[in-house]
Amino acid sequence: MLRKIFVMLLAAIICAGCGEVKEVQADVEPLDPIEEKLQSMTLEEKIGQMVMIGVYGTELNDDIIFSLNNFHFGGVIFYDRNLESVAQAKKFVNDIEYAANQKVPLFFALDEEGGRVARGRNFLEVAPSQESIGLSGNPANANYWAKHNATILKSIGVNINFAPVADVGSRDTRSFGDDAQLVSNFVEAAAQGYEAENFLYTLKHFPGIGKSKIDPHKEVSAVEDSKEILDAEDLPPFKRIINGHDNSKFMIMVGHLRYDALDPVNSASLSPAVMTGLLRNELGFSGVVITDDLEMGAIKNHTDLPSLGVKMILAGGDIALVCHNYESQQIVYNSILEAVKRGEISVERINESVRRILKMKAHL
Repeated sequence: MLRKIFVMLLAAIICAGCGEVKEVQADVEPLDPIEEKLQSMTLEEKIGQMVMIGVYGTELNDDIIFSLNNFHFGGVIFYDRNLESVAQAKKFVNDIEYAANQKVPLFFALDEEGGRVARGRNFLEVAPSQESIGLSGNPANANYWAKHNATILKSIGVNINFAPVADVGSRDTRSFGDDAQLVSNFVEAAAQGYEAENFLYTLKHFPGIGKSKIDPHKEVSAVEDSKEILDAEDLPPFKRIINGHDNSKFMIMVGHLRYDALDPVNSASLSPAVMTGLLRNELGFSGVVITDDLEMGAIKNHTDLPSLGVKMILAGGDIALVCHNYESQQIVYNSILEAVKRGEISVERINESVRRILKMKAHL
């Protein structure tokens, strides 16, 4: 490109010397739409994209308006506390989107795994648990129920599901099974189902919490297996989707367990070794990385709240999920903003994450 411009300018100079003055226009390529959108955003707007929040109530209220307008949060996760009916939920989504008045769409998420982890079960048809789907022995059932989940979530305005669970083994019916190959086959079928409906989805909880001894909502649990065992028994479902699918069509949610073979100090959601070393560099994931809820006991009991978002970003994550407390959400946002202003996090590092988020939101 530079050579082409140089040659054109040289030609103009030569022509001018010959008495022929001609107007020469440089061949300047237009900005990529993602880059153009990124350049139009303020630092505050960019950081808002990197925090997803939970809200209270079943209709738009002053707390929600204040949060969206002052902190530019880029997504909302709904719980049963927010859902009463299809019409109410859809109006709630539309009202929040309108009140946010952002340059890009908001993510609206739900944990619609099926079985005991499903929202709006009083008015939405809940899928069977992943365990029961796995026990059917037929991956086509995972495909069917993924399409079903996409359809019911679209009906209420939700645009991303925090499912399927890609963990191998679990104590609570949330996994397709205890065998890495079986789980990989069922997660693959589910991914194809969501993509057939042009619906965004999430693999969780990287690098796999099937071996957890303690509920991460309450406290941290350490996985003591070697890297070789993790490679063989926990990572295959994640690898399969990363290698075989457009990485901009799904998120990967990182859990709060500690994996001693990878990082004996930090939970996965705050670990550079897990999020950058393993997920980004070794497995090659180029999409959006989101944490599990930062208000879970496994994480908040061991790290002061103001540093959580900062550590998550420095470790390689893109979105901090803060589900329950408005003050906590604002603390996480402000701490990231302050870290950028004092130079602890570079603006380019923020831009890296926001580019990934904007690329995913382009599918909306």
